[in-house]
Formats: sequence, structure tokens, C-alpha cells
Amino acid sequence: MLEIRPTCENCNKFLPPSSTDAMICSYECTFCSNCVAKIIENVCPNCGGGFCQRPVRPIENLKGGNYLGIDPASTVIIHKPVDKVVHNAFAEKIKYIASYER
Repeated sequence: MLEIRPTCENCNKFLPPSSTDAMICSYECTFCSNCVAKIIENVCPNCGGGFCQRPVRPIENLKGGNYLGIDPASTVIIHKPVDKVVHNAFAEKIKYIASYER
């Protein structure tokens, strides 16, 4: 189950569970869409994978008890600003490879 982390790892922007601005990699590293596009260029600085929009977990129990009331979002903040120089050197080698082929 997704943790639904509360902030962007780079800029620390608040990304509530209902945010459509939250992007995640396959390891749930969480960044805002601005940082993904303009800072890290769709290359996760932690694993090298690409990003997709994080799904929104329902607020209400629409079916089967699957909602935020039973499975709340994480409150643990992971703030690890990206070192742009180090990341650019890493990303330069792989950013032109489609994320599904990395």
C-alpha cells in the first residue's frame, strides 16, 4: 500500500493526500511535479527510475473500507534536497532513456 508521503523530498512543498501535483517513482520517492520537470528531469535521484502521478486515496469509504480513515497517509517527512551538480552528472547518462527501459 502506498505511504502517501506528505511533502516533496526536494523543496519540502506540502503534498496532501488529495494533491494531483505529487509524483512518485516505483519506490515511492515523492516529489512535486515542478521539481520532477525542472530540477531532476524525470530521473529519481535515489534510484534512477522515472515518475508518474501519485494516485489519490479516497477520503470516504466508497467500498470495502479502503479509504484514508482506515489507511491514513504518512506523516513522516523526508526532506533531502537534491544536489544539482551531483544529480545532473548522474541524470545526464540516463535521462534520454525512456524510464521503462532504464
